Amino acid sequence: MLVWAAFVAFIIAMLLVDLFVLHRNAHEVSLREAATWSAVWVAMGLAFGVIVWAWQGSTAGGEYLAGYLIEKSLSVDNIFVFALIFSFFGVPAAYQHRVLFWGIFGALVFRAVFIAAGAALLDRFSWTIYLFGGFLVLTGIKMLRSNHSAVDPGRNPFVRLLGKTMPMTDGYRGQKLMVREAGRRMTTPLLAVLLVIETTDVLFAVDSIPAIFAVTTDPFLVFTSNAFAILGLRALYFLLAGMMGRFVHLKAGLAAVLVFVGAKMLASHVYHVPIWASLGIIAALIGGSVVTSLRATSREPLTPGGHPDAVSR
Repeated sequence: MLVWAAFVAFIIAMLLVDLFVLHRNAHEVSLREAATWSAVWVAMGLAFGVIVWAWQGSTAGGEYLAGYLIEKSLSVDNIFVFALIFSFFGVPAAYQHRVLFWGIFGALVFRAVFIAAGAALLDRFSWTIYLFGGFLVLTGIKMLRSNHSAVDPGRNPFVRLLGKTMPMTDGYRGQKLMVREAGRRMTTPLLAVLLVIETTDVLFAVDSIPAIFAVTTDPFLVFTSNAFAILGLRALYFLLAGMMGRFVHLKAGLAAVLVFVGAKMLASHVYHVPIWASLGIIAALIGGSVVTSLRATSREPLTPGGHPDAVSR
């Protein structure tokens, strides 16, 4: 419990520094700033893996790193959808970081709930590992056939409910989610954007949490690997959003990862895949899809960082 408390305190401290120090005033995140913070978060995530290795041994360290790699890879897929949502609502670049901040905060809370529920199910009903495995295989196949353009933020039921229950301003009011105008409380379009971000992230969590349980059933390792990958998602968005159109093979790589970890779960009682073999296969699938994507689109011009047109492909 002391270790859990210390880690949660660390996360809260980092979020407070981000909100009240680094991004207290709204501004468009530059490519340099995004690259710097992406490097910082990746370094902290890997450093924590070294701590786990020294503390609990190489097996636990490998499980953490495999979980971190899976979540980090799947979170890249979120960037496509984030860019689509910001484009749909016409969110100014200066306000996107604040939306992502609260989106990440909500994602951490939802992931904690899902991880606790998943761990409890696996502990009480061991056969649920087959349900998770089959679900991941089917999800991987569905991902390979899906199209990001099929996501329609305007059809989100929570946004529709918000529009029916509370009045909304006719435009953005800075970074504010709610304002008081003409003597009444009103929501801003930024709150609608946040609701879409949160609900779509819940759908992503349904895929990623079972995938990490395929490499480790330790709730602490599952949560910490998720947390470090998600905390770096905002910086990664501003770093990669402008060139997402170049990752033409990434979806196939992510789908292959889900199918692999799903099959690993289904065969877990017949053959145990060593953690380092799992880590190597996952890294090869993701790395291979990125390299082949960049080679295939090497002559295409880059879209400026964070520009929503990057998802128009």
